[in-house]
Amino acid sequence: MAIKKQYLKSKPVCKVTFSVPAEEAKSVAVVGSFNEWNTEATELKKLKNGTFKGTVDLEKDNSYEFRYVVDGTYTNDEQADAYAWNDFAAAENGVLNV
Repeated sequence: MAIKKQYLKSKPVCKVTFSVPAEEAKSVAVVGSFNEWNTEATELKKLKNGTFKGTVDLEKDNSYEFRYVVDGTYTNDEQADAYAWNDFAAAENGVLNV
């Protein structure tokens, strides 16, 4: 899994690209505090090499909690900036600082 951050000079925005290698998966989405944890809001597109990829514009100077949903199973990105416990999920969420 990979996270790429690209800061825009013209706006207070960071383009964050999420990449998840999951050849066997049918669907991958990224959910988090930036999209109300909606599993359908930010679905990633499957590339020919089996990697799912998608980009989200996030307001910079903020932190966001997030997780991936791979075929209905929640998972964290090992490249997250940090991790935060979430009582609702009874699990840790990845934290993204932009």
